[in-house]
Amino acid sequence: MANSNPTVKIDRLQGTQDPFPEKGSYKRLMDVKLGELGSWLGGRDFTPNGIISAVRRGHDRYYNKYINVKKGGIGGVAMLLVGYVALSYLWEYDHIKHDRWRKYH
Repeated sequence: MANSNPTVKIDRLQGTQDPFPEKGSYKRLMDVKLGELGSWLGGRDFTPNGIISAVRRGHDRYYNKYINVKKGGIGGVAMLLVGYVALSYLWEYDHIKHDRWRKYH
């Protein structure tokens, strides 16, 4: 697989073009070491458009991996539902903790 354009990197595992060829070596969060975390976060785009595009990429990855499959099951939707229930429980924990019955002695 010859690359005629030296500025565009080809991901060997996926066979797709690197979406950020101008940033040097683009790494995903799982590939970043703890010492490199500050510089990696400094290179991210935290503008509203950057955050919207990151959420869109995440949605597309989740949809294509768990929902848009030939032999799909309930796993992808169940994972989303369990995540929603856990997150809503964490948000309401102080209120739930305050309202539970206590022994007064």
